[in-house]
Amino acid sequence: MAESRPGKKRRKVTTKSLLKMKQEGQKITALTAYDYLMGALLDEAGIDVILVGDSAAMIIQGKDTTVSVTMEQMLYHAKVVSSGVRRALVVADMPFMSYQVNPDEALRNAGQMVKESHVEAVKLEGGESLCPTIERIVDVGLPVMGHLGLTPQSIHKFGTYQVRATDPEEAQKLERDAVALEQAGVFAIVIEKVPASLARRISERVEIPIIGIGAGAGCDGQILVTHDMLGIYTRFKPRFVRRYAQLADFMKDAFERYAKDVRSGDFPSDDESY
Repeated sequence: MAESRPGKKRRKVTTKSLLKMKQEGQKITALTAYDYLMGALLDEAGIDVILVGDSAAMIIQGKDTTVSVTMEQMLYHAKVVSSGVRRALVVADMPFMSYQVNPDEALRNAGQMVKESHVEAVKLEGGESLCPTIERIVDVGLPVMGHLGLTPQSIHKFGTYQVRATDPEEAQKLERDAVALEQAGVFAIVIEKVPASLARRISERVEIPIIGIGAGAGCDGQILVTHDMLGIYTRFKPRFVRRYAQLADFMKDAFERYAKDVRSGDFPSDDESY
């Protein structure tokens, strides 16, 4: 069982335990991290899957899309996150053009990610056309998570962040893609911003876990960008984000009070000095 219990040592989350969670009807929790401290906090909170997302391009670098983040940058973020995690399954996004050229290059880059950063799996965006690449990576023993629906690395192709698969033809293709990814060997699939009824149908059709983001409650688990749900990243708020805190406001207030105390001479006090 992946779920921890008071007084007992928490068992390591693995791809096998995620499958068992789906089989037993336990919802899977997933959030993103980009640094050691956030990874450690999520792990201590009992989050099952920690994704080192290419959303670092937007959250950390302030870019408008995920496309620009590099392999070197993702290796760095994945390495520092994994160093703070003991229980959760750590998955790293493979950045744009690190796996699309050919299966051999994808395998080399995925191998480098797992070997150097010590994550336990990689995530790739794409459907049936990506299956030969996924099979190549899985064949050597590297776990792969899929990603369907709104795939942010293809945003320039879509031209919009609107909901995907709202028409029957695209919905049927997405369902076929999910089945193809399962057959290619992925251990789970993130499905982003699609109708809830479609995500539920796919979850019921495949045996592997479906992790939703903006895809309704019928999925086997949920993932959000941590900085979104904490209210730190406030440039926009997708409909599917529930803000569990408004930390940007608290942080700004703390910074302003600190600056005021320094300027007035109130900080540091005698007790805060040597």
